[in-house]
Amino acid sequence: MGVCYCYILYSPSKDRYYVGHTCDTLQERLCKHNSHHKGYTGTGSDWKVILSESFSSKEEAYAREREIKGWKSRKRIEELIAGV
Repeated sequence: MGVCYCYILYSPSKDRYYVGHTCDTLQERLCKHNSHHKGYTGTGSDWKVILSESFSSKEEAYAREREIKGWKSRKRIEELIAGV
Protein backbone atom coordinates (compact mmCIF):
# COMPACT_ATOMS: atom_id res chain seq x y z
CA MET A 1 0.00 0.00 0.00
CA GLY A 2 1.18 3.54 -0.72
CA VAL A 3 0.94 6.65 1.36
CA CYS A 4 -2.14 7.36 3.49
CA TYR A 5 -3.16 10.75 4.84
CA CYS A 6 -4.91 12.36 7.76
CA TYR A 7 -6.33 15.63 6.52
CA ILE A 8 -8.31 18.66 7.62
CA LEU A 9 -10.78 20.33 5.31
CA TYR A 10 -12.33 23.76 5.73
CA SER A 11 -15.54 25.12 4.21
CA PRO A 12 -15.77 28.95 4.10
CA SER A 13 -19.54 28.86 3.51
CA LYS A 14 -20.15 26.64 6.55
CA ASP A 15 -17.19 28.02 8.57
CA ARG A 16 -16.53 24.41 9.60
CA TYR A 17 -13.62 22.01 9.72
CA TYR A 18 -13.70 18.34 8.82
CA VAL A 19 -11.05 15.79 9.83
CA GLY A 20 -10.65 12.57 7.88
CA HIS A 21 -8.19 10.01 6.55
CA THR A 22 -7.67 8.34 3.20
CA CYS A 23 -5.31 6.18 1.21
CA ASP A 24 -6.58 7.75 -2.04
CA THR A 25 -4.89 10.86 -3.34
CA LEU A 26 -6.01 13.98 -1.51
CA GLN A 27 -7.41 15.39 -4.77
CA GLU A 28 -9.57 12.28 -5.32
CA ARG A 29 -10.87 12.42 -1.77
CA LEU A 30 -11.57 16.14 -1.97
CA CYS A 31 -13.63 15.59 -5.14
CA LYS A 32 -15.76 13.06 -3.25
CA HIS A 33 -16.31 15.49 -0.37
CA ASN A 34 -17.42 18.21 -2.79
CA SER A 35 -19.79 15.96 -4.78
CA HIS A 36 -23.04 16.55 -2.80
CA HIS A 37 -23.07 13.05 -1.32
CA LYS A 38 -24.87 11.97 1.84
CA GLY A 39 -22.89 12.76 4.93
CA TYR A 40 -21.35 15.63 6.87
CA THR A 41 -19.52 17.25 3.95
CA GLY A 42 -22.21 16.52 1.36
CA THR A 43 -24.13 19.76 1.80
CA GLY A 44 -21.18 21.93 0.81
CA SER A 45 -19.10 22.13 -2.33
CA ASP A 46 -16.38 24.55 -1.25
CA TRP A 47 -14.28 22.25 0.96
CA LYS A 48 -10.53 22.83 0.71
CA VAL A 49 -7.64 20.78 2.11
CA ILE A 50 -5.89 23.06 4.58
CA LEU A 51 -3.64 20.52 6.29
CA SER A 52 -2.48 17.00 5.56
CA GLU A 53 -0.11 14.61 7.27
CA SER A 54 1.22 11.51 5.53
CA PHE A 55 1.54 8.06 7.07
CA SER A 56 2.83 4.71 5.88
CA SER A 57 -0.34 2.84 6.91
CA LYS A 58 -4.08 3.33 7.03
CA GLU A 59 -4.05 2.43 10.73
CA GLU A 60 -1.62 5.26 11.55
CA ALA A 61 -3.63 7.80 9.53
CA TYR A 62 -6.87 6.70 11.21
CA ALA A 63 -5.24 6.87 14.66
CA ARG A 64 -4.21 10.48 13.97
CA GLU A 65 -7.73 11.31 12.78
CA ARG A 66 -9.17 9.89 16.02
CA GLU A 67 -6.61 11.82 18.06
CA ILE A 68 -7.55 15.14 16.44
CA LYS A 69 -11.29 14.45 16.64
CA GLY A 70 -10.81 13.50 20.30
CA TRP A 71 -9.70 17.04 21.07
CA LYS A 72 -13.23 18.30 20.33
CA SER A 73 -11.66 21.73 20.05
CA ARG A 74 -11.79 24.14 17.13
CA LYS A 75 -9.09 26.19 18.84
CA ARG A 76 -6.66 23.23 18.95
CA ILE A 77 -7.38 22.42 15.31
CA GLU A 78 -6.68 26.03 14.35
CA GLU A 79 -3.44 25.95 16.39
CA LEU A 80 -2.40 22.76 14.55
CA ILE A 81 -3.12 24.42 11.20
CA ALA A 82 -1.18 27.54 12.23
CA GLY A 83 1.75 25.40 13.38
CA VAL A 84 1.53 26.59 16.99
